[in-house]
Amino acid sequence: MSNPTEIFGSMVFNDEVMREKLPKEIYKALKKNIKENQPLDRNVANAVATAMKDWAVQKGATHFTHWFQPMTGITAEKHDSFISPTGDGSQIILEFSGKELIKGEPDASSFPSGGLRATFEARGYTAWDPTSYAFIKDNTLCIPTAFCSYGGEALDKKTPLLRSMEAINEQAMRVLKLFGNTDASSVYTTVGPEQEYFLVDKKYYDERKDLIYTGRTLFGAMPPKGQEMEDHYFGVIKSRVKAFMKDLNDELWKLGVLAKTEHNEVAPAQHELAPIFSTTNIATDHNQLTMEIMKKVAANHGLVCLLHEKPFDGVNGSGKHNNWSMCTDTGVNLLEPGKTPYENAQFLLFLCAVIKAVDEYQDLLRISVASAGNDHRLGANEAPPAIVSMFIGEELAAILDAIEGGSQYRNKERSRMEIGVHVLPTFRKDTTDRNRTSPFACTGNKFEFRRLGSTFSISGPNIVLNTAVAEELRQFADTLEGADDFKAALNELIKKTIREHKRIIFNGNNYSDEWVKEAESRGLLNLRSTPEALPYFTAEKNVELFTRHKVFTTTEMHSRLEILLENYSKTINIEAKTALEMIRKDITPAITAYSKSLADAIIAKKAACAAASTAVEETLLTKLSKLGEELYAAGEKLASAIEAANAVTDEQAKANTFHDSVLARMDEARAIADSAEVLIDESYWPFPTYGKLLYGV
Repeated sequence: MSNPTEIFGSMVFNDEVMREKLPKEIYKALKKNIKENQPLDRNVANAVATAMKDWAVQKGATHFTHWFQPMTGITAEKHDSFISPTGDGSQIILEFSGKELIKGEPDASSFPSGGLRATFEARGYTAWDPTSYAFIKDNTLCIPTAFCSYGGEALDKKTPLLRSMEAINEQAMRVLKLFGNTDASSVYTTVGPEQEYFLVDKKYYDERKDLIYTGRTLFGAMPPKGQEMEDHYFGVIKSRVKAFMKDLNDELWKLGVLAKTEHNEVAPAQHELAPIFSTTNIATDHNQLTMEIMKKVAANHGLVCLLHEKPFDGVNGSGKHNNWSMCTDTGVNLLEPGKTPYENAQFLLFLCAVIKAVDEYQDLLRISVASAGNDHRLGANEAPPAIVSMFIGEELAAILDAIEGGSQYRNKERSRMEIGVHVLPTFRKDTTDRNRTSPFACTGNKFEFRRLGSTFSISGPNIVLNTAVAEELRQFADTLEGADDFKAALNELIKKTIREHKRIIFNGNNYSDEWVKEAESRGLLNLRSTPEALPYFTAEKNVELFTRHKVFTTTEMHSRLEILLENYSKTINIEAKTALEMIRKDITPAITAYSKSLADAIIAKKAACAAASTAVEETLLTKLSKLGEELYAAGEKLASAIEAANAVTDEQAKANTFHDSVLARMDEARAIADSAEVLIDESYWPFPTYGKLLYGV
């Protein structure tokens, strides 16, 4: 059995390895360059590259790759071997230079660019991100990198994330200095993404075109039992799944991923893995690795890991809860109340920055979790609705009310609280029950953004969170730096923020119809679908936000909007074409074949005995004949809808058409096919049922 303490980080070129492998002066120079965000000296780069190569070769690596995260939602790699010829080429040596470490040049022509480059313009660049450790995967040294175009525009998800982290660091440090904090030299955000997923038997997966092509079932009637007994949630983990989890942990621990918690989720065949918090950049890299390794390990166990947000209709979908917080390099969590007046006032100011950010940029938070897959999940029983709001708990809400009204706040000790003068009453981290319906919930000293889909890179939501909070901290710092009376200005600023942005706070049931009406009266957005939400991305205030903090250029924002719209339309197009093929080639022939068997049975009965009753068979045959005709007609309507949608040239209009027309036709066809499934003998049904996929029966 593997010992976690022995294998953890064994495949990572981490700080401990660098201390051992690098000359002392080179190590110090590297750490200084990283801390000050300065380019590496060539000699330092060459020394690091040589040490990295020697370490990787000792671990069995033969190749290296610049590991990057393009706008496809997955990672990308181009492998090069370490070999170089000597003399006449009859022998080789193993080489890896500082130049190869720092910069790569993969072909960028076929990656989504949103019009930033023409297809014939192939050049793109990858640049080493030294804040994320290199690692070995599949005998290949993987170097985390940023990815940009020939013109310098970001083509990936890492570059803007790093920019957003710089933005929040700069503005948070301005605020901390106002409170007299001279110890901290930087502020960073941390994330712990909880990853939900399904495991199904590969032999059944291989017989489902919809799962293979789209990641979700486009047809399927619910089995007699779903999740209504709630017996799977936190239940005993099956031996086969436990074996998968054991191997998954081993592989993740080798890569330095802090995999911590594992359990059965609500739906049958659904599970969850949660890591310990890491800095946002590393957490993003690790979550991408987690999803990749999950699929690989599942295959070794004859299983398939499904990461789609809604692979099965009728049971819970899969999300990825993004637990986000802010910390100083001295270990202080800025979203945790302190024990002194200034610490408490500081906490309240940072809390107000988050409240104001979520309110003012609720559209961006909605967009950051928008996708064709997540649209099927949001608003269902396991996921928050489309309306963005935040939960802070009864005690914090009462404190903010007291501050706004200038009144006493009474907790159990009946303490009096004045910002920056007296101590904020001590309250426990979790003073009220966690609100599982809230999209953005305070859970102690962090916020849990619960709306991410399970396939998502966590970079997008965290880019928005980091940048939006950075903007509010910038405004706070501008106000307070010019104040004659810091305490008075601070007191008024917090009161003003609470008064103007408390509409975003809601501690009730986000699933209720009453909340939808109340949210509308508060002026909150209710962007129900991806095509409805995406146009807000390039709203003037959002362009100003990202460009001010140099997270995106205007061009990069418009390109990303184009990519998101294209991805939505392409996803629905693939699903619709798959559904149409299944209707024509699989389901309709199954209905026909079973109908023929019923007709043959009726003829045989009557031939054997003229008085024999064939009422059951005739009734069933009539129902199936009708369903067959309806399904054929629905298929033709779907085909026409697909053709019409693809004829639309404007990307926004195309996405709207796929949502309004094509999805509706798919739903109509599915309802008919699922009705037929429950009437047909299982031996005639062309693919494994939900019963087999979810329960193996």
